[in-house]
Amino acid sequence: MSEQISAELQAKIEHVAGLLKQAEADYANGIVFANSLGAEDVVLTDLISRYAPGIRMFVLDTGRLPEETLKLLAQVRSHYGNLKLDVYYPEAADVEAYVAENGINAFYESQALRKGCCFVRKIKPLKRALSGQQAWITGLRREQSVTRDEIAFSEWDEGNGLQKLNPLADWSEKEVWAYIRANEVPYNELHDRHYPSIGCAPCTRAISMGEDVRSGRWWWENPENRECGLHPATPLKFK
Repeated sequence: MSEQISAELQAKIEHVAGLLKQAEADYANGIVFANSLGAEDVVLTDLISRYAPGIRMFVLDTGRLPEETLKLLAQVRSHYGNLKLDVYYPEAADVEAYVAENGINAFYESQALRKGCCFVRKIKPLKRALSGQQAWITGLRREQSVTRDEIAFSEWDEGNGLQKLNPLADWSEKEVWAYIRANEVPYNELHDRHYPSIGCAPCTRAISMGEDVRSGRWWWENPENRECGLHPATPLKFK
């Protein structure tokens, strides 16, 4: 290990380990982890590998991911041989229809067109990935943005009709990186180039010192509405 884990972070790690073990026991084959390959999600990948390897995971490849993200996907598959990881892609016909009607980069023109692109490339594949599941796991943290500052460890996802678990809800960005460094977890090299939040290449940019960690995503839009639809801002909280 290259960095010490504080007592406070160790307590949080043990809490997440307990949540993951319980989720694996409660839902068996009815739970999946939506792995975006961001910093939070590689932490969860490592924790699932250690404590709940029976939990399956998936990645949404939108067709416009940065090469660095695809490189990390290959690394994760190689590094965590005990995990099951599926990749879901958008339907070719949906992408072709969107581009034919709106243009290849129409998402810059309006929020409606941007959300339409997200719907085709992310929301519809997510629906397929979650089909038949009882619960899903995400790497959301309260600290990430104003749209996520009230997320709970477990909440009812009304839009998808299943339970949503956010084991890292109370983690800070500093704690995420302390875990990555201490455990030498593979991560996206774009993070070292000031990309704290990484999505599709055309919709992601580096940020400046002091900017919000999500400010590099859809930077041309109002931050209070800056979500793709995967994670509605007002879920129903259970605990």
